[in-house]
Amino acid sequence: MRWVSLGEYIEPFKQKCGDKNALVSGVNVDKQFISTRANLEDVDVSKYYKVPARHFACNLMHIGRDERIPIAYNDSPKTLVVTSAYYVFKIKEDKRDELLDEYLYIFFKLPEQDRLAWFYTDSSIRGNLPENRFKDIQIPLPDIDEQRKIVSVWKGLRDLKVQNEVIAEPLFELCQSYLKQLKEEYEPTEIGPYIESYDQVNTKGYNHPVVGINKNKEFMPTVANIENIDIKKYKVISKNVFVFSGMQTGRDVCIRIGLYNGDNSALMSPAYTTFKVKDDKKLIPEFLFLCFNNNEMDRYGWFISDSSVRSNLDWNRFLEIKIPIPSPEKQRAIVNIYNCAKEAKDIANKTDQLIKDICPALMRQVIGEAS
Repeated sequence: MRWVSLGEYIEPFKQKCGDKNALVSGVNVDKQFISTRANLEDVDVSKYYKVPARHFACNLMHIGRDERIPIAYNDSPKTLVVTSAYYVFKIKEDKRDELLDEYLYIFFKLPEQDRLAWFYTDSSIRGNLPENRFKDIQIPLPDIDEQRKIVSVWKGLRDLKVQNEVIAEPLFELCQSYLKQLKEEYEPTEIGPYIESYDQVNTKGYNHPVVGINKNKEFMPTVANIENIDIKKYKVISKNVFVFSGMQTGRDVCIRIGLYNGDNSALMSPAYTTFKVKDDKKLIPEFLFLCFNNNEMDRYGWFISDSSVRSNLDWNRFLEIKIPIPSPEKQRAIVNIYNCAKEAKDIANKTDQLIKDICPALMRQVIGEAS
C-alpha cells in the first residue's frame, strides 16, 4: 500500500467535438453527467470538448464556492460533450494495470476529497483549483486485486439501483395513464361524501415521533423546533389516515397531502387536517391518494386556491374536488401497479444510500491501511 500523486497517473484530453449541434452535458452535485441547463443559444458548441468512454470530466472552477469537486466518469459506450471550461482527462495507458478508472472515481466521491479540493483552491472569488494543484492530490494505491473488490461492490450496488429505477419509471407512467383513461370512462364525483374528518388529539401525551409532509407528499421527520411545544395538542395518526394542509397550495403549486402507512403511530401538528375514507369497499384509500399524487391535480389545487397571500386551499373547496371512481377491483389493480413501482423505487433509493455508506467505508479502510 502506498500513496501516489494523481498527476503521475492521469493525462489531459483536449479534443474538440467539431459538431455545432452536439448535445452538451454537465456534472451535477452527485458527480454524474446530466444534460446541461445552460442557455446555449448562439453558442458555438463545436469548440467544446469530447469526453469519450473511460474518460473523466471535472470542473475546477467554483470549488471554493461549492465546497465540492464536481467530477464525473463516463462509463457509457457513447462519447459525451462538455464545455471547454471543464478539465477532461483519462488514466495513462501504461498505468491502467496499476489504477482502475472506477476506483479513482469512487475515491473522488469521498466527502473528504471535496474538503481537500476546497482546501487546495486559490484565493480568487470563485475559489478555483489550479490544474497543478489538482494533480498534486495524493491517492492511496492498493494492489489491483484490492481495487477490483471495491469496484465490484460499487458496480453491484449501482446496477441494482439502475435496474430498479428502470422497472419503476414505466410502472409509474402506466398508473398515471390508467388514471387519465378513467376520466373518460367514469363521471367524476366529489370526494366529500366518501371521506370524513378524523381528529385524534394526543391528550394522553404519547411520545410518538413528530412528522410532517414534504412537497413530494411523503412523510418525514419534522424540521420545526418543537422544544417547549405542548405535544398534547398534536394529532395522533395511524395507518390509512390522510393528512392534508391547504396552506400555501398556490405558492408551492402543490396539494400537501399524504396517506400514512406506518406500522407505528406518529404525531402531526394541529395545523394539519386529518381524515379517513368512510368505506374502503367503495373507495380504496391508496387509490384516493394516487388521484392526488400527480402534477395535474397539484395545478388544479393551485387553480382553486383562494386569493390570499398564501393562496390557501380551503377545506370546503378541497371536498368539492372530483375524481373518477371505478369499481374496487379496478382501483385495486391500479394500486397494485403503483405499489410494485414504489417498491422498486424504494429499493433503488435504499441501494443509493448503501452506495453512499458502504463505498466510502471501504475507501476509508484502504486509506487507514495506507496511513
